[in-house]
Amino acid sequence: MALYKHVSSKDEILDGMVELVVSRIDTPVERADWRDAMRSRAMSAREVLRRHSWAIGLLDSRRSMGPNQLRYVDAILGSLRSAGFSVDDAAHAFSLLDSYVYGHVVQEMSMSGRSEPAEPLGPAANPDAFSTEYPHLAELAAHAVGSPFSFDGEFAHGLEVILTALKPGEQRG
Repeated sequence: MALYKHVSSKDEILDGMVELVVSRIDTPVERADWRDAMRSRAMSAREVLRRHSWAIGLLDSRRSMGPNQLRYVDAILGSLRSAGFSVDDAAHAFSLLDSYVYGHVVQEMSMSGRSEPAEPLGPAANPDAFSTEYPHLAELAAHAVGSPFSFDGEFAHGLEVILTALKPGEQRG
């Protein structure tokens, strides 16, 4: 109860927590290449949210934004608009990138600690049984054994796919 001598409500506490988390994410700088700015921002957001994954649900659920969140959102939209994105397409790009970051962090956090099971599971445990019934899964399992999996590598690859697909100034049919 002593906490409420400093804040008026639970919402004020949650808003402050979101403000603190957002303040730690790199904000795009003016006149930077938009892809570099979005790449840097997405990578920074991922790093911050990996440390504070509890904040993912709060980020878009708050009814009001504080100054840190307002600056952050404005800088992102400004970077995209300066690159030639329409207001509509800038909003779509922002949403797409955030959805990718949030989803990747959630998946990463749920898989952490389980990416190297003590005993082989699924196709790795019995590849012959899987190769007939699930040939594509067996192929992926065989590939995974020979290549190092990396959350960083997966995130970077997906981010590049998204950034390559986004194009300012294109009219959609």
